[in-house]
Amino acid sequence: MKYMLIMRDTDESIEASKQVPFEEILNAMGAYNESLVKAGVMLSGEGLAEATEGFVVDFAAEDPIVTDGPYGETHELFNGFWIIQTATKEEAVEWAKRCPLGPGSKLEVRRVHEESDFEEYQDNEYVQNEKAQREELEKKNKS
Repeated sequence: MKYMLIMRDTDESIEASKQVPFEEILNAMGAYNESLVKAGVMLSGEGLAEATEGFVVDFAAEDPIVTDGPYGETHELFNGFWIIQTATKEEAVEWAKRCPLGPGSKLEVRRVHEESDFEEYQDNEYVQNEKAQREELEKKNKS
């Protein structure tokens, strides 16, 4: 089963992390990533740049509205993610609990859909095309 671990921080937890030497955070995250890779569960993962470099597309109106970051009132920011593959949900929970995040931070864990989730839609054109699209993307990512 694949899971996405979504790192979420508040303004307060980000300020608290600024009190820790960046190299200490870098080393803790590096060691965590290394343990995920050595265990063979990490498929991908990325940190996200500052919210000031991002934007939001709001679909509340008929025409989508684009707003530059930072995003108005923020209670939580997504700061990065990992995609891991584990045999069980419990194993995903254990990996999530080992993540070296500080007080105030949260890690949301969501299962990623798999092909078997769409078995009853096998006649759907896009479900049928998805396998070929995934193979094409895999080839592109390897080159």
